[in-house]
Amino acid sequence: RTMHPPASRRMDPMALQPQPADFPRIRKALSVYKVTSVITGTMLLLLCAVMVMKYAFKVELFLFTPNGFAEFMPIVPDGQEEAFVRPGFNLFKAFLVAHGWFYVVYLISNFMLWSPMRWPFWRFLVLALGGVVPFLSFIMEGRIVREVTADLARREAALASEAPQIPITAPTTPEGRS
Repeated sequence: RTMHPPASRRMDPMALQPQPADFPRIRKALSVYKVTSVITGTMLLLLCAVMVMKYAFKVELFLFTPNGFAEFMPIVPDGQEEAFVRPGFNLFKAFLVAHGWFYVVYLISNFMLWSPMRWPFWRFLVLALGGVVPFLSFIMEGRIVREVTADLARREAALASEAPQIPITAPTTPEGRS
């Protein structure tokens, strides 16, 4: 038995479609999405590098320590954090916090794009996964930008072909002369 994919949204006349009045808003949301997806993807890769350093090599990176600008220090055993006061700025914790907050911004940008495009909820979930699955935000960014740009161009062309063509005439004076 073969499984057939569900009908495309474009083929289903009952599916919700973006409204022409929302096209400028969609373009702005797409610009925000492009930026946030690249930043979130980069932050996620840095976070993955931090996790490898912490759990595979058992070190953390501190900046501005008495021994220099940057120094790798062994991680503190669980439950003994209060006994070890580390000098300097823990760059690994900063990456964790920055990624967490920027992921919230990324989710907002996803919503800003998903809502006026009137996509199904599963598309929002896939977009959201881009911030937690390494490299997915980069893949999704390219794909979504191409898809939305082509979709808007197709819809605008269809609207332009449906618009009534009004002939342009020379203005006339009140006496009826041109």
